[in-house]
Amino acid sequence: MRITRRTLLLGAGAGVASVLLASCTPEPAPTPTPTRTREPEPPPGVPAPAGSIRSTWTSDPFSLGAASFTPVGVLAGTRLALAKPVDDRLFFAGEATDEDAPGTVRGAIASGARAAEELLIPATSGERVAVVGAGLAGATAAALLAGGGMQVTVFEARDRVGGRVSSRVDDSWPVPVQLGAWLFGADDAEVLDQLSGGEVGIVDLAGDLWRTPDGDIDAVDPAPFEAAMAASQAAPEDSSVADALTAAGIDPADPGTAALLALLASRSGAGADELSSWFAPPLPTGDLTAARDDLTPFVEHALDGVRVGLNSPVALLAYDDTGVSVRLGTGEALSFDRVLVTVPLGVLQDRSIEFDPPLPFSNRGAVSALGMGAIETVWLRWDEPFWDNDEAIWHAVGADVAIPTWINLRAATGENVLVGIVGGPAAVEFAELDEDAALDAALASLALYT
Repeated sequence: MRITRRTLLLGAGAGVASVLLASCTPEPAPTPTPTRTREPEPPPGVPAPAGSIRSTWTSDPFSLGAASFTPVGVLAGTRLALAKPVDDRLFFAGEATDEDAPGTVRGAIASGARAAEELLIPATSGERVAVVGAGLAGATAAALLAGGGMQVTVFEARDRVGGRVSSRVDDSWPVPVQLGAWLFGADDAEVLDQLSGGEVGIVDLAGDLWRTPDGDIDAVDPAPFEAAMAASQAAPEDSSVADALTAAGIDPADPGTAALLALLASRSGAGADELSSWFAPPLPTGDLTAARDDLTPFVEHALDGVRVGLNSPVALLAYDDTGVSVRLGTGEALSFDRVLVTVPLGVLQDRSIEFDPPLPFSNRGAVSALGMGAIETVWLRWDEPFWDNDEAIWHAVGADVAIPTWINLRAATGENVLVGIVGGPAAVEFAELDEDAALDAALASLALYT
């Protein structure tokens, strides 16, 4: 479903429109590679792909990371502290503020609903409310606030809506290229229902392939890992996931365990020595479900009827007991009764938005304490497949590869597309590679499957 009534401010206009359209630094576009300065040098058995596109979340100035995580030593309630409203003028949403499902689509949606409900308590009908960010949290909040009688304006720094949901539709690709959130697990049934109701097709990704340099092996049993995390809950002090495994007699460097930790990093964006064992995210094991279609209309539908200013990064939020002044990157300012902030944790940590007066210590402490993880994705397509297996999820075990996890879309969609996912420190290293080196690293990782 496309937008029908939403005021989407894309061109110059008069009055407030000219302020909302003030454009600062645009989002750096993920880099396709249709024309290369040199041909890649694929290893034997892996032909050069017909197309490749990679994500850039680590360097994207409007996210500065892919998902929040809980570092070792962070206290319970830190995410609640981040979400705490300030003087009934500033409200906060985004996956980093959700205690139940941080770093996930359902956490982002739930946080937007929660923050909108908090704002509506002190507000009166007709108040002017600004929402900073047009991702899932911002779109969810904006829809509920507009439905609650508020005059809502959304400020989005990018030239598109969706935030860390990023679907690229390109005629050279047989399916939309999903560079952000697009994979869902067993706990995401409600989100999948919403997607299906919004006419977004979904496909099941069934079957796991666990491959070593010597051949295929049985799936690595996650039970010892899960038992170690459960045992860590009784410890008097928090420890890292790596230390909790060691305490349970499990070597984190064991090839099978290392494969599970690589999978965990692709979910959390953090390494085992960074993650809290008290608040460790669940292993993303088992079959997955993926978005088959462009996810942008799903976000746009939530913003139907809401005023949205693209290319409008917010630089300053000055608040007092009379309201909030929103200053854009151009120096232009608008006044609102209340503001709901949904920018990623990485943006808050970078202090890309200034608060005047500074946020209370509890909010600032939470921003500093939480971690912003690195997750990067690379999409590759071929005219003809070089692989013959049907498993949808591939895991490298005991192999020194840059990208240990791959999604095979051929079985689910019929298209010769492989998607590599890497998280944690390995994702940071991958993000630092130039286009040629990144593609070479991806192809070298696939040599295991020939």
